[in-house]
Amino acid sequence: MKISVPSPAWLDEPLGGIEKVELLNVSLPFVAPFGTSVATWNSKDALLLRMEDKGLTAWGECVADPDPYYAGETTGTARHIIKDFLLPELKPELSLAGLLGRFRRVRGNEMAKAALENALLDLIAKRRDQPLHELLGFPAKRVMSGISIGFQDDIPALLAKVEEAAASGYHRVKMKIGRGRDVEWVRAVRERFPGIALMADANGDYSLEDAGLLARLDEFKLTMIEQPLSYHDIYQHSLLQARLETPLCLDESIHGCDDAEAAIALKSCRVINIKQGRVGGLLEAVRMAGLCAARGIPAWSGGMDETGIGRALNIQLQAAPGFTLPGDTSETRRYFHEDIAEPPVVLDKEGFIAMPSGPGIGVKVIPERVEKHLLARERIK
Repeated sequence: MKISVPSPAWLDEPLGGIEKVELLNVSLPFVAPFGTSVATWNSKDALLLRMEDKGLTAWGECVADPDPYYAGETTGTARHIIKDFLLPELKPELSLAGLLGRFRRVRGNEMAKAALENALLDLIAKRRDQPLHELLGFPAKRVMSGISIGFQDDIPALLAKVEEAAASGYHRVKMKIGRGRDVEWVRAVRERFPGIALMADANGDYSLEDAGLLARLDEFKLTMIEQPLSYHDIYQHSLLQARLETPLCLDESIHGCDDAEAAIALKSCRVINIKQGRVGGLLEAVRMAGLCAARGIPAWSGGMDETGIGRALNIQLQAAPGFTLPGDTSETRRYFHEDIAEPPVVLDKEGFIAMPSGPGIGVKVIPERVEKHLLARERIK
């Protein structure tokens, strides 16, 4: 698909020299373990990409986990792809459009590509002294908040988490479901909170044979059920959606605009979760949001429990038209006692999040905190 963004001039300008590139692995302990139907994580082990040029420092964050439970990519495979296949293509005379064209030779590996692309976008925006959303051609706006609640030990613990979210002003609550933790758990939340915008995320834990069970969720008037079937499926979701009143949302199955087009054409879902790190970066995410808007499909920005770097990228992205539903954008304090970037994400009195106004991603990465949580560093250039 042809690259099309609101500001083509900078997209076609040579990237110029970049003095230093580093890959860093950090591990930030979570405030509480985050459990889904596929795994439970106690920390965010993130792969960061750091660039320096003429006094400017730019950052990208790879959303992959160290394990292959959510996606086939891991922080280890992403490091290999970035170091050995993507960075060697980074030539001073190339434009970003030209570089992304060369990236097409590398099949898949969208998370690795996104980490490098986003760092370059941060650098370009900082060179122009612009916030990232402004570079992309979008005015700042307040961002709707959404919270993702992982598996809890029991229903009372889940209800306590939802109570806290409702009191904080979140516009949408997402709860994880899986086999044995579905109908009665959702029923308990809906009965306690009849008016809350509630969705359920299965992370692919069901099969088409479970259609009858999933249809029982219709009575709870959920905003959506996210990825109930296999992480790579589009077709069987179309069969399931035809049997449900509740909108389905696809997440893991969608790796770019082509997948989104297929899902929409097959009526596999009525909502799409756009995770910029999963679809190859901010530019593809912007294109996908435009596609959803043109097709009348609500979309939202998904999160991957990112550090403050990735969280800032997601907030900047949501200035783009097409993001019509609250995303996985929540306060920093829910995840980390100490993040590596400032200022933290906080909700205002109406539950919205302010878009950072500084250049690039708009947050300051604190070197001392990076060092404190550092697992490994490799200088590439």
